[in-house]
Amino acid sequence: MKNVRTWGLRLFGGLVLLLALLLVVAAVKPIPKDQHPGPEAYGAGSVSVQPSNTGLERAFPAINDMGNSTTPEKIELGRLLFYDPILSAENDMACASCHHPDYGFADGLSQALGRGAGGVGPERAGGVSLTRNTPSLWNVAYSSALFWDGRVDSLEYQAIVPINHADEMAVGNTEELVSELRAIPEYVTLFEAAFGSGEAAISSENIVRAIAAFERTLLSQDSPFDRYAAGDPDALTPPQRRGLTLFRSAALRCFECHETPTFASDTFRIVGVPDFPGLPHDAGRAAVVASGDDGAFKVPTLRNIALTAPYMHNGVFTTLEEVIAFYSDGGGRAHGQENVDPFLQGFELTDQETQDLIAFMYALTDESQLPDTPETVPSGLPVAHRIVNEARNLVADINRAPGGGSTNPGSGQTLTVGPNQTIQEVVDLAGPGDTILIPYGTYNERVVVDLNDITILGVPNAAGDLPVLDGEGVLTEAVISSGNNFEIGYLYVRNYTDNGVIVEGVTGVYMHHMVAENTGTYGLYPVKATDVLIEDSVVSGANDAGIYAGQSLNVVVRNNEVFDNVLGIELENTVNGEVYGNHAHDNTNGILIVLLPQLTSKVSKLTIIYDNLVENNNHDNFAEANTAASKMPPGSGIALVAADEVEVYGNTITGNRTAGVGIFSLTIAFDPNEIDIGPTPENIHIHDNSFSNNGYDADEFVTSLGIPGADILWDVSGFGIRIDQPEAEIFPPAVPSSAWPDVAYNIFWNVMNWLIGLMG
Repeated sequence: MKNVRTWGLRLFGGLVLLLALLLVVAAVKPIPKDQHPGPEAYGAGSVSVQPSNTGLERAFPAINDMGNSTTPEKIELGRLLFYDPILSAENDMACASCHHPDYGFADGLSQALGRGAGGVGPERAGGVSLTRNTPSLWNVAYSSALFWDGRVDSLEYQAIVPINHADEMAVGNTEELVSELRAIPEYVTLFEAAFGSGEAAISSENIVRAIAAFERTLLSQDSPFDRYAAGDPDALTPPQRRGLTLFRSAALRCFECHETPTFASDTFRIVGVPDFPGLPHDAGRAAVVASGDDGAFKVPTLRNIALTAPYMHNGVFTTLEEVIAFYSDGGGRAHGQENVDPFLQGFELTDQETQDLIAFMYALTDESQLPDTPETVPSGLPVAHRIVNEARNLVADINRAPGGGSTNPGSGQTLTVGPNQTIQEVVDLAGPGDTILIPYGTYNERVVVDLNDITILGVPNAAGDLPVLDGEGVLTEAVISSGNNFEIGYLYVRNYTDNGVIVEGVTGVYMHHMVAENTGTYGLYPVKATDVLIEDSVVSGANDAGIYAGQSLNVVVRNNEVFDNVLGIELENTVNGEVYGNHAHDNTNGILIVLLPQLTSKVSKLTIIYDNLVENNNHDNFAEANTAASKMPPGSGIALVAADEVEVYGNTITGNRTAGVGIFSLTIAFDPNEIDIGPTPENIHIHDNSFSNNGYDADEFVTSLGIPGADILWDVSGFGIRIDQPEAEIFPPAVPSSAWPDVAYNIFWNVMNWLIGLMG
């Protein structure tokens, strides 16, 4: 018996020692934290140029020359090399053979032709058939992800790939190419002028550095759209202006991926382009990096798109009409694909609207910096000859020549919409600083404002009824504005299919005393904006968010009523938000602060939520399928998803059947491969709120995770979560408060995550 007791004591002592050791490890083991960009890389807020006459003008990104400074000598050498077939093994193929200047530095073919092919541009025939469409080189200087799959990050690396590829220029051994160039006196002189004297001036490295320097001069920045954005109201034709409105509408959402001013993006999207008949499936980004998605490709530029047909990564569509029809059907969903980008929801356009959208894309044409084609090259080999591209004639027919027009300078005058006028007619007469008054009545139109410093105010009747903008269930948006310092108020907006009021990319947004009802996706919708105030408004019936501020900086949402929306108030990927004095009731979710992946802004932080009444947000979720909003479980009062540095206090939160406040990681609803930002909530403080009757009938999405309803739910993710609500019902039951020392918090977090790991 003594031995048994001895071994029992030893076993007990060992377990105590092991437990103590585990607690020590838990106390000192660091909690993993998200990696966040610095403030200069947040990506939130206005992107418009100031001063400017319109809010449409955007600054082009800085060009990273990768330490390869651009000099006139390098540019000239690069231009000659670009056109010289000596860069191919058989001396029969130059860069310009496929990247032809008359076809937008593409080739006019569905797929490129490589080694052994004859001819240039669309005349090429024979040889090795490649599997992808030749991308345009216009504005390639602004890209850090090159080729359709983004396999390299600089023009220097890009240039060497086709030179060496066995199916393309097929040089393979660049030392032989270097020897050929050294044997040509003119090249010796050119390389020495560009890179210094000596035999080392001609090298494989300097060949691609010269070509890259030349390609960085292929800039397209003075299209009709650019002149319109800079303040020339006559630069776009009426169809092109209508097309611009469609392009930036929430129905089409073209601007979400084709971002101004480049109308491109270095992101990779799955749009579901069908495989080209006879070609194998192309995995795209997935073939380059382990985290890449199958079928994801880089978003190409729309600059000079009129010149570069056929389209898509495999050239499967020969016209822009076909491309638009593909997106109208919801992209690849019409071809049985399920993992298509959520921005692609499909849309309906009339034949006229399709032509308007194409006319706008033609307005992105600018070849003013097209370099001269050399008549000869130092090798003496044939130079790619010029080719007539009939698309240029179409562009000339559709686009207006530069006319030197300018915006009405404005004088701070007040313009009133007359009995026989539309609101848009009066807006078109206004200049910066003007106020437009809309008398009481019903207006069935969509209004577009591209000027800075415009105020639009409704004039209520004697009974206090607001003027009405009614889309009659047909028009997409009530108001679209891209002007800085935009104010709108005292209007009743209803029955639009996509949005009530959208303001994009600007500084200074003031929306007040608005009523928005049944306006599709969003009611009041500032995006990529700085200094936003939304107050004293009532919004209902949005199938996403009633009041939404996305990718914005310095946002105040106060004293509003939101109800019967999927999300009452949403701040998405926004920095420095303040939400107070609002009444959010009978939505699916009352207030959402969220950080979503795959957007320009990579942070959601510094938000305070206080003095709101958040009650009975139990509406069924009626968001469009496959959208982020469709993931929100009904019965959520305030939800904090992957947001950082949020304080929630002084709110009355009652009657929300799933949770009063929920704190969650993004991983609860998104595939890890989709997540390109820090996915966990950090530094959240919940205190001094009044809770009652929450969590009484939690949604199945939550209970399926083994989580009950409660006043406060937390999935134990993240860092710096402090909950000072001793009277509230909380899950998990033991949560860190402000009184906990850091060592106790570390122990709690590590132990909870070990337990979660053990439970699978």
